[in-house]
Amino acid sequence: MTKNEYHHGNLKVELLKIAFDFIKENDVDNLTLKILGDATGTSRSAIYRHFASKDALIESMILDGFEHFDAMVTPILLDKNKHLIDRFYIAGKEYINFATDNPNLYRLLFGKKYAITRERLVSLKDEDCSGFGALKIAIEEGQANGILKKENSYEQSIVIWSSLHGLSSLIIDGFMDVGEIKDKLYDGMFDMFLSGIASNKIKLLSTLPFANKLMQPEK
Repeated sequence: MTKNEYHHGNLKVELLKIAFDFIKENDVDNLTLKILGDATGTSRSAIYRHFASKDALIESMILDGFEHFDAMVTPILLDKNKHLIDRFYIAGKEYINFATDNPNLYRLLFGKKYAITRERLVSLKDEDCSGFGALKIAIEEGQANGILKKENSYEQSIVIWSSLHGLSSLIIDGFMDVGEIKDKLYDGMFDMFLSGIASNKIKLLSTLPFANKLMQPEK
């Protein structure tokens, strides 16, 4: 791709790609507009047409990062061709994998440092196909079908999301050496999650020999 092609509308996309590639191996604090300019061979003024500052770049990265995350999680949770329990299990697993595969991006999207910027740009209460919104919709589907307890779906979503965030942060930030047993920890957490929100009817049915796999996902 030539310098002129960048100036015909591809530069912003290329700059974001370079920024995301950079934070795969480096902390986002080390990212600068100069790094983007050096990588593309473009002038500072050309970069400023798209990102007036590093803060503007970070904002675009947050928005694009959430679009990528939501595009991964939302279709799983809303896919009614799969059993609801399987959807919960697979989506949760993808959440953990996203964090462990992209630790610096995960910290950018869900960490404390850019919380004010994030809260200004996105909201957990948005249900326009966001991952969190899709989780809430899936929980309400389970409530309507009698699978899950009929409690506050927003609060239930917060509890589940917080659990996934906690395990993800534990793994990527190394507070405990749990990386090698992350799958076992996730399965245990998932079982506790199901036990906590499953309806009494489903819990009773699950105790019967012919239905003891009713609340077990395919792994």
